Amino acid sequence: MIDLKRTKELHQAIELMYFAYRAFTIEPDKLLAKRGLNRVHHRILYFVARNPGIAVNELLSILDVSKQALNQPMRQLLEMRLVDSARANYDGRVKLLSLTEKGIKLEQRLSETQIKMFSETFAKSNKDAEHAWIDIMRTMSIGN
Repeated sequence: MIDLKRTKELHQAIELMYFAYRAFTIEPDKLLAKRGLNRVHHRILYFVARNPGIAVNELLSILDVSKQALNQPMRQLLEMRLVDSARANYDGRVKLLSLTEKGIKLEQRLSETQIKMFSETFAKSNKDAEHAWIDIMRTMSIGN
C-alpha cells in the first residue's frame, strides 16, 4: 500500500533539492555565461583544481563521462588557457591536467559563492544537521 503522506514528504524533498541546486548554481552560471562556458566547464575546473596533475582518464572517471563528452569543453578550456596539459614523465601517452593561474582565479571566483552559501547555511544549523546532510549526500552519491 502506498503511503501518500510519505510520498508527499519525499516530493517536497525533491522540490527543495531542485530549488537549492538552482540557488547554488545561479551565480557561478552567470560568471560562466559571460565567458561562453557552462556547468560542464565548471565541473572540470573544480575537479582539476582539487586534483592538480590529474590524468585525463582519472578525470573521466570522477565526472563519469565519455572521452567524447569531455573533448569539446576541455578543448575550450585549453584554448582559453584556463587549463594546461602536460605529458606524464612515466608515460608519454598520459596527459596530466592542471589549472593555469587564470584558471585558478576563475575557479576560485566560481566556488566562492558556493562556499559562502554552505558556510552561512551550516552556521545557521547545528553540527548534527551538517553531518547528517553530508551523510545523506554521500549516500545519494555512492548509492545504497
